[in-house]
Amino acid sequence: MNSIAYELSTKIEKKSANVAIIGIGYIGLTLAVQLSKAGFTVWGLEDDQKRIEMIQLGISYIEDVSTDELSSLVREKRIIGTSDFQVLKDADIVIICVPTPLSINKEPDISIIRSVTEKIAGFLHSGQLIILESTTYPGTTDEVILPCLEKTGFRVGVDFFLAHSPERVDFGNINYTRSNVPKVVGGSTSVCTKIAQAFFESVAIVVPVSSALVAEMVKVYENTYRMVNIGLVNEITLLCDRMGINVWEMLEAAFTKPYGLQEFYPGPGIGGHCIPIDPHYLAWKAKEYDFPVKFVELASDVNSRMPYFVIDKTIKALNNRGKPLRDARVLVLGVAYKKNIADYRESSSLKIIELLYSGGASVIYHDPNIASVQFDYRSGLNKLYSVELNENVLENLDAVVIVTDHSFIDYDNVVKYAPIIIDTRNATKNVMENREKIILL
Repeated sequence: MNSIAYELSTKIEKKSANVAIIGIGYIGLTLAVQLSKAGFTVWGLEDDQKRIEMIQLGISYIEDVSTDELSSLVREKRIIGTSDFQVLKDADIVIICVPTPLSINKEPDISIIRSVTEKIAGFLHSGQLIILESTTYPGTTDEVILPCLEKTGFRVGVDFFLAHSPERVDFGNINYTRSNVPKVVGGSTSVCTKIAQAFFESVAIVVPVSSALVAEMVKVYENTYRMVNIGLVNEITLLCDRMGINVWEMLEAAFTKPYGLQEFYPGPGIGGHCIPIDPHYLAWKAKEYDFPVKFVELASDVNSRMPYFVIDKTIKALNNRGKPLRDARVLVLGVAYKKNIADYRESSSLKIIELLYSGGASVIYHDPNIASVQFDYRSGLNKLYSVELNENVLENLDAVVIVTDHSFIDYDNVVKYAPIIIDTRNATKNVMENREKIILL
């Protein structure tokens, strides 16, 4: 370890290293809070002026960070919101937490990573540690970020340091948070790994790996594993439906086996910022090696069919009551991508609402956590607002489609007053009365 690396390591140990986080959304803000509570001063860099203003006022805009907690850290100047990249001149550690979406053709879009890397290069200085936390395809750190930074003349592992440490945040999970989920770290060189490891050991258990490439593969494997297994249980659900088997009863019995089986449940599709996206990053990169990842493609196909399966179930249920989908009044219950959170990114509820609307139904939704939902202009919809869930609303519907199984919904009341319920999550499993109204996935 040279003198530059030693000096940065000393700053990290003393918590005197200044940290800049680029992108203070769901991932960046939780990391900013964690690091500032550990004793670091953190600049939160963001183009979204509204977010900057909210941070400056100490107002949180995500569930996993309380306003009380954030306002206290802002008052103490442990977290400083800004849109001025000039702060990178004084930053010892720069962490990239920007979105990595898919293009319309389901190909990786790392344009934001490229853009912020160019900005970082403009302020790169000796002794700086750059960490990519955004999820991306294996190879991004060394193939995209490193060449851009080395154009400055600085040498990685000597003058500056570069590493990847994928985020593992599970929003709404109170049992596993940033503080108790191990942090995987891999650098462009062994020295880079050691310094990044020392930094993250101040806030978490660290699992060092041999390279940034390995660290990148860890994250896409984790979410591909989940997506493939969800695809499997969804396909079994489609088969059970055709065979007349209650898939929920079958799974309940199967999961009594105490070994060799992990619990995955069917649903109306997949959602969130990771599972619907990350496997496509892996599949895209695999093509470079002439290696199609067939499990990923098959699972993705099955999962993408589930909203259509839900619509078929809904149409059949309505037809059995002599009601066509056109002009039917349908309430979608829950639009978050998983229960008890306020995030609807990539939620299957959006596709289900669009399909109901395109089929001629009059669609409303209820989700206490999400006041409004903005739709893609191509859907023909604009913005919907959550309605109240009461006896009058339920009695004037033709069907309720449960998409998100929030724990705080009174499902007994829903079943009592709604004419039919298409339950895609087995949310009504504890409802004893009027079960003839319930159609399970």
